[in-house]
Amino acid sequence: MTSTISDTTSSTDRVALAREIGETLRAEVPARDRTGEISVAAFDRLRSSGLSAALVPVEFGGGGASHAEMGAILRELGRHDPSTAVAFAMHSHLVAAQVWRHNHGIDASAVFAKVVGGAILVSTGASDWVESNGHAERVEGGYRVSARKAPASGCEVGDVLVTSVRFDAEVLHFAIPLTAGGVSIDKTWDSFGLRASGSHTVVLDNVFVPEAAISLTRPAGPWPPVLNVVLGAALPLILAAYLGVADAAVDLTAHLMRGRTEPHTIQSAGEMLNAHTTAEDLVTAMFTDAANLTFPNTDTYAAHTLSRKTVAADALITTLRLAIETTGGAGYSRSCDLERLYRDIHGVQFHPLPRAKQTRFSGRVLLGHSPLG
Repeated sequence: MTSTISDTTSSTDRVALAREIGETLRAEVPARDRTGEISVAAFDRLRSSGLSAALVPVEFGGGGASHAEMGAILRELGRHDPSTAVAFAMHSHLVAAQVWRHNHGIDASAVFAKVVGGAILVSTGASDWVESNGHAERVEGGYRVSARKAPASGCEVGDVLVTSVRFDAEVLHFAIPLTAGGVSIDKTWDSFGLRASGSHTVVLDNVFVPEAAISLTRPAGPWPPVLNVVLGAALPLILAAYLGVADAAVDLTAHLMRGRTEPHTIQSAGEMLNAHTTAEDLVTAMFTDAANLTFPNTDTYAAHTLSRKTVAADALITTLRLAIETTGGAGYSRSCDLERLYRDIHGVQFHPLPRAKQTRFSGRVLLGHSPLG
């Protein structure tokens, strides 16, 4: 299926580049699904091609890609290599949040310089969320921090860890090199799907974090407005990667079943297309409302984004279920890519926020409350 997210000529060029990279990865995806090994070569290509810095504004040495264009890139990668696409979305959403800051007059030049220099950013936001974990001790010139952060997708190929830690009743946000003393990786990721995303546990053992590295200090309990920005920047990109997984499933199902005339097969195929179209329309709407990372930092905006995420996630999972239903036993066999795509798509439900938490969040905001309670 043709992507509807891209919107410029330069986007076409970069999406074609993502397709080229994805096609070179496709043959090894089943083997890495079995071994759980992340593709180091894929991230080397994403760096050398400039796609890892595509979102960085041109004036800072990046590609100047739009938010929607980055979504199209991730969608294309997701068609070929879901694990790489989702891990790359974790890097991309951190860059997108910095572009939002830049668009609102906040200096993001230091992060942009790292990314343009080839750094892959690794996020721990999904596990940290509002309360964060671990602990910090104040020392001369900064803090000593210890924590276990999981999942940290792409940590084996990453360069900079973007994380947070508890300090008494506060949360400290900071970024540190993954090569810093006391930082290690515990290979804990052994999952149902997205097995090659490298979403292991990053261990911080008495790591020194200089005062200058602390980007934000906030109370640990109340809802922090910074997460409105993260949700608005991140969720469209993450969902775009999963939309690419659904694209691949729809295309494969159409190829396998082309010409079949059984009424139940035709009906299942039509229902699959309905679910896929619903997901596609929701992801497109997320990018439209994000207005190229100029959206408002409000609880209401975050609540609507989260609502779309839940409905889109349901539609994506339904798309894969119906793909297997349409193809019958063939789609349930490990010899068919649909079996792996079905497992991979289920990762979408674990990104913030899972349905039960999302409905409470959005319902509270709709009725005039703070998001948490």
